Amino acid sequence: MASLKEMRNRISSVKATQKITKAMQMVAAAKLRRSQDAAEAARPYARRLSNVIANLAASVTGDGAPPLLAGTGRDDRHLIVVAAADRGLAGGFTSSIVRAARERIDTLIRQGKDVKIVCVGKKATGQLRRVYADRIVENFDLSAYRQFTLAVAQPIADHVTRLYEAGDVDVVTLFYSRFKSVVIQTPTALQLIPAVVEGGAAAQTGASAVYEYEPSEEEILETLLPRNLTVQILSALLDNMAGFYASQMTAMDNATRNAGDMIKRYTLEYNRSRQAQITKELIEIISGAEAV
Repeated sequence: MASLKEMRNRISSVKATQKITKAMQMVAAAKLRRSQDAAEAARPYARRLSNVIANLAASVTGDGAPPLLAGTGRDDRHLIVVAAADRGLAGGFTSSIVRAARERIDTLIRQGKDVKIVCVGKKATGQLRRVYADRIVENFDLSAYRQFTLAVAQPIADHVTRLYEAGDVDVVTLFYSRFKSVVIQTPTALQLIPAVVEGGAAAQTGASAVYEYEPSEEEILETLLPRNLTVQILSALLDNMAGFYASQMTAMDNATRNAGDMIKRYTLEYNRSRQAQITKELIEIISGAEAV
């Protein structure tokens, strides 16, 4: 049985840990608000850009379609971009994204596809390297960035585009965590190349809306599709940031509560041991007095 001094040290240690987890919870809560606002602010622009591309794509068919829209016509070589966190202490946030990506990767491998992986975030790299070290072609460390902008997403989009234009991949899919609320972050697979055009997107402007484009639709798409790729990646990174802080806030709240339960349990055990020691000393004193 632990001595009273050891039990006091345990209680002090858990109290110190509780202060740290409580502080991390408060910091995550403050950062969550800013990250959530940034993620929600980016969605209308990304949605509107997708609508414009859908409207343009409806007028482009056959050989005139840009490669990023039409694709190569094959699906033998796949590039999986896994965007997760650069830091831990956020529960199962990164693990849920990696698990969804691994399911897709394993399915493609069983089908005989050639699979390459690009990791965004140190935690994704660490988990995937254990199983698919020979398939990882690039990894991006974003820990130095305090906020995500187009300048952060652009190198990732450029690398993906280079691999596609070089003929190394046919299909590019991005895995990230879509932020819905503080308690709900959903691992999501988004196909980046060939660009997925929603069927009803072009009709959102109304049946009577008719546009004439200058220059041609093909030329405009050549410019918009690379920008759309960057915007989609940026939107995913912003969703990831909001989801990370939400998961970290929840994890630190649970850790703080668990620390409180441990403190209560150790304090009760300490009081019982102290009372037992006092009782034993009293019995020894009384027994000694009676012996005299």
